[in-house]
Amino acid sequence: MNRIKKQRGLRRYYKNLALKNDFERITWLDPNNSETWFDKWHVHFDRKGYGNNSFKRRSPHLDKLFKYFNILTDKTKQLKTDFQIYVVLLDFDSSSDALFLHTPNPNNSQFPLK
Repeated sequence: MNRIKKQRGLRRYYKNLALKNDFERITWLDPNNSETWFDKWHVHFDRKGYGNNSFKRRSPHLDKLFKYFNILTDKTKQLKTDFQIYVVLLDFDSSSDALFLHTPNPNNSQFPLK
């Protein structure tokens, strides 16, 4: 008989998800540094894919993703270069949902992305 293993510690996981500030130690986004560049830098908020099981589990991850979209928008207003901020959401793979920051860069990545 196959039993679904109950995941432990989800209450604490979701509490920490809501409280933890993933951008509190951002030192790499320095508006005074004209050398600052990003080649599709991104962050995932549901690395373990908990949101794949139900929208109830996915919703807190999406809330955090859009909250950080707004935070990143405010932080990038001071950049002295062109940039793109965008979000990728996949229907059935919550762990691949991500927030991206992209600028012209020395890696010759296409900018702007279309």
